[in-house]
Amino acid sequence: GPEGGSGGGTIVATGTPEDIAQTKSSYTGKYLKEVLERDKQNTEDK
Repeated sequence: GPEGGSGGGTIVATGTPEDIAQTKSSYTGKYLKEVLERDKQNTEDK
């Protein structure tokens, strides 16, 4: 990350999925944030 090609290959975040989800420059973090929020909502609905 954060980009492909010459812009790729740089580690922009480390830690737990929750840590990475808080890293605004991480595309993976943006995805994880959505997944974690959805999972939390599903857990609260049960």
